[in-house]
Amino acid sequence: MMEQGYLFHGEETRADSARLTGKVRFNQSHPVFKEFEFANELAGGEVQVRQSIPAPAQFFTELVRGKNEEKVEQYYDDREKLYQDIAQAYRETILELYRLGCRNVKLDDCTWGMLVDKGFWQNMTNKDYDLQEIQELYLQLNNAALKDLPKDLHVTTHICRGNYHSTFASSGGYEPVAQTLFGKENVEAFFLEFDDDRSGDFAPLRFVPEEKQVVLGLITSKSGKLEDKKTIINRIYEANQYVPLERLCLSPQCGFASTEEGNILTEAQQWEKLRLIIAITQEVWG
Repeated sequence: MMEQGYLFHGEETRADSARLTGKVRFNQSHPVFKEFEFANELAGGEVQVRQSIPAPAQFFTELVRGKNEEKVEQYYDDREKLYQDIAQAYRETILELYRLGCRNVKLDDCTWGMLVDKGFWQNMTNKDYDLQEIQELYLQLNNAALKDLPKDLHVTTHICRGNYHSTFASSGGYEPVAQTLFGKENVEAFFLEFDDDRSGDFAPLRFVPEEKQVVLGLITSKSGKLEDKKTIINRIYEANQYVPLERLCLSPQCGFASTEEGNILTEAQQWEKLRLIIAITQEVWG
C-alpha cells in the first residue's frame, strides 16, 4: 500500500498503486485476457468489444510514484532498459489480445491530463520537472509499445483528468501538451474530456493530424444531471472549427464507474445520457 492516495478535489483515493516485484515481463495469465474473453462472449459477435488498458506512460508513472521508485532502482540501474521492457511487455500483451479476437484497444492515460495542470504537477514533483522532457518520455513509452501491430487493429487513447467518485484530480486545457500528444502519438483517435470549463477550449485540436479522429467527451459521467441537447450540438460545431465534422464523434467524458466506488448517478441516469448521445449523433451526423 502507498502511504497516501491521489488527492482529488475534496477527496482522497484509496492508497493503491503498482510496484515492481521483478523485471517487467509479458504475463500470459494477466487478467486482462479473461476480461476481454468475458466481454466478447457477452457481445456475442453483435458488436466489436473495445478493450481498455492503462497506457504504458500511465503504468510507468505509477512505478515511480513515491516510495515505489525504490523498487525500480532495485531491479533497474538503467532507465532505458526499463522503458524497453515496458514497451515489449505491452506490445506482446496487445498482440495476445489480437490473437484472442480483439480488434480495438484503447489506452487509458491520465498522465497528459495531469501535465496540463501546473499546480498539480508541481505538487507531485516538488516543482522539479521539465514539461517538454516529460512529454517526450510519455510519447516514447506509448509509441514504442505500438510498433508493428496488425493493420486491422485499431488503437485509440483516452485522456482524462481523473474520475473518482464524481471528483477530479486536475484542471487545464490541452494546449501545453497538444503539439506533442495530438501531433505525434501513434493512435487513430483521441477520446477527450470536454465536459466543463476545466477542460479548456477546443483550440488545441488544431494540432490533430488530418487522418485522425477526435471523440468529444461532452457528456459528463460525474453527474446525473442531463445535458441540454442544443448546448451540446452547439459545442460540437465549435469544435468543428478545428476538426472536420466527419472526423468528430461524441461520447461521455469518461466511464460511468471508472473505479469500484463509482460515480454519483443512477443507472437510469446513465441510460438517459446514452439515449441523449444517440439522439444528438443522429441529428448531427445523420
